[in-house]
Amino acid sequence: MKIKSLLFNLVILAALSMVFASCGKLKSSKGLRNDGQLHGVAPGGKYVLPKPPGMVYIPQGTFHMGGSDEDINYAFTARNKQITISGFWMDETEITNNEYRQFVYWVRDSIAGDKLGYKSKDGNSLDWKKIQTIKWSDPKTIEQLDVMIVSPDNRIFGKKELDAGKLVFHSETFDYKEAARKENATQARSKFIIKKDIPIYPDTLVWVRDFSYSYNEPMSKRYFAHPAFGNYPVVGVNWKQAVAFSEWRTKYLNAFLESQKRTQESDFRLPTEAEWEYAARGGRSQAPFPWGGYYLRNKKGCLLANFKPGRGNYAEDGGLYPVRADAYWPNDFGLYNMSGNVAEWTSSIFYEGAYNFQHDMNPDIRWNAKDSDPPRMKRKVIRGGSWKDVGYFLQVSTRTYEYQDTAKSYIGFRCVIDLPPSSRRSR
Repeated sequence: MKIKSLLFNLVILAALSMVFASCGKLKSSKGLRNDGQLHGVAPGGKYVLPKPPGMVYIPQGTFHMGGSDEDINYAFTARNKQITISGFWMDETEITNNEYRQFVYWVRDSIAGDKLGYKSKDGNSLDWKKIQTIKWSDPKTIEQLDVMIVSPDNRIFGKKELDAGKLVFHSETFDYKEAARKENATQARSKFIIKKDIPIYPDTLVWVRDFSYSYNEPMSKRYFAHPAFGNYPVVGVNWKQAVAFSEWRTKYLNAFLESQKRTQESDFRLPTEAEWEYAARGGRSQAPFPWGGYYLRNKKGCLLANFKPGRGNYAEDGGLYPVRADAYWPNDFGLYNMSGNVAEWTSSIFYEGAYNFQHDMNPDIRWNAKDSDPPRMKRKVIRGGSWKDVGYFLQVSTRTYEYQDTAKSYIGFRCVIDLPPSSRRSR
């Protein structure tokens, strides 16, 4: 009887250990030692994420946000103010056509996999091993995915092409700002989950639409489609699409980490206006440009960015349109083209008097504008100036805006992520 009782107790102990091991917050065996003492329980696996590819660490610090020179417009929309910023990682270049195309292909393949019924065993997710076998050049595959192909009346010479309008990313985010309000403390979690379906293919017609009486059709046809422009910054992407890309990038990384039973990471996101300016200055707190100094040329007379020199000599800086995302010299943080090439979206809403009331620690002024909101509430800050702008817009303190649902041939973006530095992430 004693042996049976002992075996029974061992079975119960083994079952209990399996239950506790399966709990998400009790994975560490060290936290389960039953010696009556406090040891703590790790929330997940060991933190082993290496340096994010293509990103550089921006150390925490303080700087004077706002104009470093005279406000020649007397607009007073960027009054000088001391700001402190936490450390974060930032893409060293703007997101390129090749990088954004990875997002486009992922959305394309996920939609195709769903249409073909390529589900995992549990039926709740897609089987990416099967999806990777899809042959897009196979006529039989195209026939099965006819719903994703342009309709017959929209075909040129009857060619079956992918309908870019069908490439829609399903977004699900949690509104922390709204959930943190005291009056919402008793509300259900579902009240703060925002679900949207966002078309994500770049608007390639911006090259024609943005410039009246100007021949830019070759850029419209080739800029996103031709491999020669693969390492050039993606344009024709509105603010909503840039946010969707950041959400997908987070989902893509965390899905991999989960498959490796590793701790999931922070979200990729657009930088705030303050983060962008702090990073662009590269530690040069009072300098008007990322490279320091007051001039757009170095001592040899070479232009230091891609913009519109003089009264319209676009080609003088070496690029008539955008140039490679890693062209010219990086600033002291290792970031390329923080001034010129393409302007960049930030997460901040554009409000003329924002500097007067924003916090001096990690300032963040956001507004999740709905489609029904007035245009004024849809203005998002863009920074850095572009290939078609004069030198004034290249100053790191210059503020301007564009509407969140508008795409332009001169606006791109780059992402940031909140991760601590480590020796393994040194550049």
